Amino acid sequence: MSDTPTTKPPIWLAAGVRTPFLKVDQAFGQMDAIALSVPVVRHMVGQLAGGRPDFAVWGAVIPNLTWSNIAREVLMDAGVDATIPAYSTVMACSTSMVGAFTAAGLIDGVARNLALVGGVESMSRVQIGISQGFSDWIRRFQQARTGQQRLAMLGKLKLSDLRLFIPTVTNRTSGMSMGQHTEITVKAWAIGRQAQDEIALASHQNAVAGWDRGFFDDLVIPVAGATRDTIPRRDTSLEKLGRLPPAFDRTSGKGTLTAGNSSSLTDGAAALWVASEAGLARLPAATPRARLVDYEVASVDFRTEGLLMAPAYAVPRMLARQGLTFADIDLWEVHEAFAGQVAFHIKAWESAEFLRDKAGVEPTFGAFPRDRLNPNGGSVALGHPFGATGARILSQAVKELSARPAGARAIVSICADGGQGTVALLQRD
Repeated sequence: MSDTPTTKPPIWLAAGVRTPFLKVDQAFGQMDAIALSVPVVRHMVGQLAGGRPDFAVWGAVIPNLTWSNIAREVLMDAGVDATIPAYSTVMACSTSMVGAFTAAGLIDGVARNLALVGGVESMSRVQIGISQGFSDWIRRFQQARTGQQRLAMLGKLKLSDLRLFIPTVTNRTSGMSMGQHTEITVKAWAIGRQAQDEIALASHQNAVAGWDRGFFDDLVIPVAGATRDTIPRRDTSLEKLGRLPPAFDRTSGKGTLTAGNSSSLTDGAAALWVASEAGLARLPAATPRARLVDYEVASVDFRTEGLLMAPAYAVPRMLARQGLTFADIDLWEVHEAFAGQVAFHIKAWESAEFLRDKAGVEPTFGAFPRDRLNPNGGSVALGHPFGATGARILSQAVKELSARPAGARAIVSICADGGQGTVALLQRD
């Protein structure tokens, strides 16, 4: 007879740690994705009496030719128990959040009670590749066995194949960057420049205030001499943000996305715990935790819809499923790929027409509570290492929620390239 439970145990998320988030080519400029991940993983497993979670999930968005399963390589370099199974996830900006969801699906309350989940991005160490034609030629040249065969291969080398492939932050299908896509969507939703700059300013002010009051002290560990995030600006203002030129639409005279109201290219790694009740018992008693009540992975056709619009559909559907309104949510942690993206999500959530005709739910949620949004800063101010953002935002939400009264709820929302997104409903029990 199987001892597998017939019903899933309650799933909990417990706050983890992360590196400081730094702009590219700063103190983490010589660290690849594995090197950035190792100190985070070592710190996490060092919290456990046995130093051994039941399995691990790790993710990165930018590929590397020297490894395929980064989760396994990180564990090996971290020197933890080699018998811990590990697998990798990738879903653009939602990478480590969808990693938490997949881990939740494997927690069974018997053999699998505790998962180490996280992600990383080393934007400073992006590999430059070569064209497929040149790659094919090199492989065939290496297969040649004689000098005559190699001379013959030299004659087959095409100058047109001698090209470098330089990765860019663009969508393969459309050929446009996320910023270019977002410029289209903010125009469609009539989101002005000031509204975006106001969201960006609040992100910086809240991040700075969070650091000042010690909110991040147990969420961020020192790595490579860096002890805190370098992107939050204490001295920014609406006036300074307003002087920045457009970054993605420089020619129409109508561009509103700037370096100041968009997230930066960022290096960093982050982790959290996914656990059953038994798994929680293996963590230090003071570790902040919250129950994962519900979650959704959403996708839209970005050829006809905004590239980053998936959470605009997913959040109201999840609220309707749970019988909740906006006012029932005490904390909103919304990923800020761009301040404009946050603005058009909110506008969609408040639009009766959008909710009924596109999201397919009745518009009974009320006004969105802007005062409950990203109280300790968001990705515009803190930074956005693609694979690490999910773990960062979930840990941040769990810690903030754990300081609130029992029954308090949080929604975490992340948009992702490819017209996808992930949202979660958390509760402090």
